[in-house]
Amino acid sequence: MTFKELREASGMSRPQFAEYFGIPYRTVQDWELGNRKCLPYMIDLMAYKLKHEGLIRANMEKNQ
Repeated sequence: MTFKELREASGMSRPQFAEYFGIPYRTVQDWELGNRKCLPYMIDLMAYKLKHEGLIRANMEKNQ
């Protein structure tokens, strides 16, 4: 799963997602636009948190 797919699966906008995780908006924007790469383990951790807080379905994190 890409960073953008994860954010879209959460139903959050970029600003909402950035605020939820305490990530600067510009970093979220750069990850989605491909200007910078989000490390895979970070995507996994964010997916885990979203799944356990009921913000994405459990099977969404496996759709890679």
